[in-house]
Amino acid sequence: LCFCSLLFPAAVCCVSRAAGLIHVFGYKGRNVNVSCPYNEGYESYEKYLCNDPCRNKDVLTRSQKHQNKYSTYDDKTSRIFTVTISDLRLDDAGKYWCGVTRKGLIDLYTEVKLEVKEDRCCDTVNQTQSTEEGSVTISCPYDSQSVNKLKFFCRGNRPSTCLQQAVITSSNTQDGRFRLSDDRKSGIFTVTISSLTLKDSGSYLCGVQRNSGFDVFTAVELEVKELESYNISGIEGRPVTLQCPNSGQQHDNRKFLCKGDQHNNCTDMMENQTKFKLLNVSSSCFSVIITELEAADAGTYYCGSDSQLRFIKIQLAVVSLHQTSSVAPTSTGEQVTSQPSSLPPPSHNHVSLFYILPAVFVLLLILTFVLLLVLKYKSRIKQGTFIQIIHSH
Repeated sequence: LCFCSLLFPAAVCCVSRAAGLIHVFGYKGRNVNVSCPYNEGYESYEKYLCNDPCRNKDVLTRSQKHQNKYSTYDDKTSRIFTVTISDLRLDDAGKYWCGVTRKGLIDLYTEVKLEVKEDRCCDTVNQTQSTEEGSVTISCPYDSQSVNKLKFFCRGNRPSTCLQQAVITSSNTQDGRFRLSDDRKSGIFTVTISSLTLKDSGSYLCGVQRNSGFDVFTAVELEVKELESYNISGIEGRPVTLQCPNSGQQHDNRKFLCKGDQHNNCTDMMENQTKFKLLNVSSSCFSVIITELEAADAGTYYCGSDSQLRFIKIQLAVVSLHQTSSVAPTSTGEQVTSQPSSLPPPSHNHVSLFYILPAVFVLLLILTFVLLLVLKYKSRIKQGTFIQIIHSH
């Protein structure tokens, strides 16, 4: 205990009991709660929060009062006096004191240390890419002291709201398109996002919750590229070649060709090596030949390598033999078109015109010939009449 003049009842020099240090952390522009516990018997006493050194002019707010950016709430059941400081500034950081007024006695004080930092992250941002309709796995490292801590993943770059707006956490490892796995031995948790869309591009934060202090974050920037696609048409019973990208430098990585409406839920076709044959493999692309097309082979295909960075979507249409009269086949017997739909069969109108047009042309030639003969005949008649007139004179 120490004693001083009662003229300064709120002077820190007169702390009669320091109930430990309260450490508070907040982000610029956000709010922070300073929670000050007190002992039983002081429920009805006035409480306050002040700046260091806590003279009368340093008092910021008192219980049951709201002063500018400070608001208070005294929970007398839990015996916790809480001051909310709104719209934090960097210069709000520093030392404060929670006080309990005791008339005629020295006030009770608890030291508060407030830290404030910018609400953004981070100086280093990890860049990652993937393709529309594909998936991506994002790695989030953490230190050995965070093995048992809560991990979470959110969109944006605001640490202050990341946990509240998390799309997935280590306590709920599967949520729609998001899945979280925690490898505690390596100190890395991963987040996999499936069925990517172009709207998934943007900033993300990997977070680890701390019991005291600021949560720890790493930043990720995800770019989702538009899925390349093309349409191809082949003739039933003949082969067709599909061109696929190879995203790796190694030629021995597994290539895939699968059929289905979704890339992440399609049937592997490469198991049938008799009908689907792999050839022309290079570091940038490879080909798959479907040896004998059937009507059931029409549909949506995806092909690429194991890497999720490059694959394409192919729409295959199969044309029956009687539909190919108006389309010239390639040298390999394949039929390629820019349209996914089957080619239409020739109509009866087209067949009729095939015979009518030559007949009309011949008729026009005959009429022209007759017209020339008539004109020549008239010309001779006029010439004969002219000669007779001359002889008569």
